[in-house]
Amino acid sequence: MPDNNWSDSPRFDSKASEWDSNIVRAALADAVSRAIIAHLPVTRPENALEIGCGTGLVTMNVAPKCGLLTAVDTSREMLAKLEEKLIVDGVPNVMTELLDLADPESASLLPGSFDFVFSSMTLHHISDTETFLAHLSSQMTPGATLAIADLDTEDGLFHDDETEKVHHGFDRMRLTAMFESAGFTTVSFMTAHLVEKKNRAGQQATYPVFLVTAVKPQS
Repeated sequence: MPDNNWSDSPRFDSKASEWDSNIVRAALADAVSRAIIAHLPVTRPENALEIGCGTGLVTMNVAPKCGLLTAVDTSREMLAKLEEKLIVDGVPNVMTELLDLADPESASLLPGSFDFVFSSMTLHHISDTETFLAHLSSQMTPGATLAIADLDTEDGLFHDDETEKVHHGFDRMRLTAMFESAGFTTVSFMTAHLVEKKNRAGQQATYPVFLVTAVKPQS
């Protein structure tokens, strides 16, 4: 079996052309988008960051609510699909970046600090969750909001490829402790969506997806 790495950019490159056609994925993106928009800071974010934007299923919904949005992904082909959408729809305020933000050196290349950071179904692809959250905090302005959607702890059968290196969801209490260890406060969870799908064992199953929000303190 192949020894896939955590970000596995080639696998995502190969799936970019058909990514948006999955109706389960589209429904998830719509629900997460609505949850993220509901948790935007009171004032319009002037410099937002999306981590793991993929083809932009969430990006295109959230972008109109932001000043500038930097959309980051490790897959060149996924970003190419997003860039096509930005041109077709005439979206002027999204800048794409091919970066692996789990790598501190890559993270240092980001343009400026961010007052709103969000992601959907990306955190479980990042090996060292605690270190990653600490890196994120360093890229955020005081008072900034972080909103992350991902899987609750699951049975290990959610992903179709058993060789894919991922966390099998997250326990909310343990993830809260990680956020707080990284310096975030006001950590809050909600259930953003229930994914109904046939899992790798061929069984119809329900997988809850949470949205966790947190704030970087003013001082």
